[in-house]
Amino acid sequence: MLTSLTIAVLAAALPADALVRKDGVGRLPALGWNSWNAFGCDVNASAILTAANDIVSLGLKDLGYEYVNIDDCWSVEGVRNTTTQRIIPNPTTFPDGISGVAAQVHALGLKIGIYSSAGETTCAGYPASLGYEKVDAEAFSDWGIDYLKYDNCGVPSNWTDKYNACVPDGDIGTNPNGTCPDLTDPAPPEYDWAKSNTSIRYDRMRDALLEQSRTILFSLCDWGNAAVNTWGKETGNSWRMSGDITAEWSRIAQIANENSFLMNYVEFWGHPDPDMLEVGNGNLTVEENRAHFALWAIMKSPLIIGTTLNKLSADNLATIKNKYLLDFHQDPVYGRPAYPYKWGYNPDWTFDPEHPAEYWSGPSSTMKGTLVLMLNTEDSTATRTAVWNEIPELMGHDSYRVTDAWSGKDLGCVHKKHSVSLKSHDVSVLLVKGKC
Repeated sequence: MLTSLTIAVLAAALPADALVRKDGVGRLPALGWNSWNAFGCDVNASAILTAANDIVSLGLKDLGYEYVNIDDCWSVEGVRNTTTQRIIPNPTTFPDGISGVAAQVHALGLKIGIYSSAGETTCAGYPASLGYEKVDAEAFSDWGIDYLKYDNCGVPSNWTDKYNACVPDGDIGTNPNGTCPDLTDPAPPEYDWAKSNTSIRYDRMRDALLEQSRTILFSLCDWGNAAVNTWGKETGNSWRMSGDITAEWSRIAQIANENSFLMNYVEFWGHPDPDMLEVGNGNLTVEENRAHFALWAIMKSPLIIGTTLNKLSADNLATIKNKYLLDFHQDPVYGRPAYPYKWGYNPDWTFDPEHPAEYWSGPSSTMKGTLVLMLNTEDSTATRTAVWNEIPELMGHDSYRVTDAWSGKDLGCVHKKHSVSLKSHDVSVLLVKGKC
């Protein structure tokens, strides 16, 4: 169980510097939608505008979802404009250009995002921005772009890093405890990863974006490489801390486990990004979808929906619209996320890709209470119990008023603890407030 002293130490470990932008852009984790998980390379202007209209009609805009992000494959393959050197939007799939789509998205009161990579080509083989940072940043600004997802593909050999860093999700050899015994060419302990080639590649685009009159949120996507947690907050507004997500509970649990050990890097202006939401995709159960969303929300990760919005089930739509979780996620006073206060299935601080931390808590100014999450990581129904005197924010009192965040039901005055039976991979979320 984490003590109050441990929580204080975690908070003190936050990086001192951060990328602070005008108008509060990037202060809170982003809310929006991305085209990749829904459409892949079949993206086009119609799909983007349909998503934008769905964000409005489904009531998601009213809850703060604002970014409509175009992922890879939006340009002409293999060439740039010979005069301006700009990337060329595909005239077949985007007949009015990116600026034409941007204007229509803006007319709905939303913002628009674009995709590139810190290499010579994108992950799908299209022109990317290494060496063209100023040209591309200027184009994105001129087109009305508000958000840049910046990937890590197409990196030439002269831009690779001298050393390797541990990425505990399989990108480099690991063991079940999250260490990297098979790491080749590890960096010496005193090495400053902010001076690595990876960091420099991302810094170049950051600097180019900062030269523009338009404020563009900068979302790094370096897959957790180059110890990005140590410098990402100074370079971007969010940074990917893992490889790609898939619509499988095993992968969601694996990424949640990794990210749980990075919560000391979460604050205003900086957020480790465990990748887009898979809610509505694959064969995830209702319980797995809401556990996925709840974990991403309490970790104050960017909440970027990655599915076809007009095909969302009523259950999944209700999940991504949950007001308690969104209020916690967008808290204007507390930048910190929820922290695990007890691992539950495992002893505290256990790195287990199949069984991430099960007990989390964090303060909410908007709801004037504490959000408490309990997760069942097992493959069968199990009981989880929140004990008030184990929760750092609640120590000192025996009884509190409790609300079930999924149903909105007032559970009344609850004495000492609250138990709940959870199906496999389900989650309970409670708002605990007002001693009684």
